[in-house]
Amino acid sequence: MEKFLWTDKYSLGVEKVDRQHRHLFEIINKFIERSAASSDSKLVTETLTEMLKYAKEHFTDEEEMMQEHGYPEIELHKRQHSYFISTTAELSINALNNQSMVADEIAEFLVLWLTTHILKMDMRYKEFFKAKIPAKVC
Repeated sequence: MEKFLWTDKYSLGVEKVDRQHRHLFEIINKFIERSAASSDSKLVTETLTEMLKYAKEHFTDEEEMMQEHGYPEIELHKRQHSYFISTTAELSINALNNQSMVADEIAEFLVLWLTTHILKMDMRYKEFFKAKIPAKVC
């Protein structure tokens, strides 16, 4: 699978969120590189665990920002975040046990979920937060 590249189309104009999204891209690229270089399920699982840990941190920050500013679609967003965490955790367990999906399919899920989430769900709050938070402050 090809590397997953950040472009400005993913930018929300909230510096902290954009920085965290870029880091999620980096972790996915690390996963793609490691899974292509090795069939070691432990290494793949370690990268997925890193993804889970960082995604939880990012989701918490994003949800706190939404809560603080009264974002009206916060519950929908939380459900999407929960889905990603539970699915990625399940994929991690399956990879460790050499079951279910191969690394390319896992990478495809990560890329597809993150790009769709940013472009469809996160973009819905772009204008909302642009009016509430100066871009350089976050």
